Amino acid sequence: MKTRYSSLVTLKKNKMQKSERVVQNANATLNSATTALEISSQSIYELTQPHSGAMSDFLASRTLLDSKRQEIEHNKEWVAFAKAQLASSREELKTDMIEYEKFKYLELQEIKKILQKQKIQEMKDLDEVALMTHARNKEKLKKAV
Repeated sequence: MKTRYSSLVTLKKNKMQKSERVVQNANATLNSATTALEISSQSIYELTQPHSGAMSDFLASRTLLDSKRQEIEHNKEWVAFAKAQLASSREELKTDMIEYEKFKYLELQEIKKILQKQKIQEMKDLDEVALMTHARNKEKLKKAV
């Protein structure tokens, strides 16, 4: 049944579904960031330090270690950013769900009002038919007597 809230309910539902997709994407991004952080944290332990050799080997090893530390720091920042995005997305979804439920409730109330009006009208129509039938039966009885 169409009400004045039907189009708003549809819009709010679409917005809520869009927010759900955003939350799913934010979850996927957080999972990717967490995985990247774990991988980069593990890779630093796999580095081997030279115990002897040319100074350039020591410097290269040191540079590689620094780049791994920077990668870990970058991934930590990425995880923090992804968590913030997820929290923001969840708040937006929560707001959208509340808005959707509000308009859904209003639509339901409107439908109840319409159905109640239809029920009252039907009762009036039935009463009118009953009165007309009763009046006819009364006339027939008078003619028969």
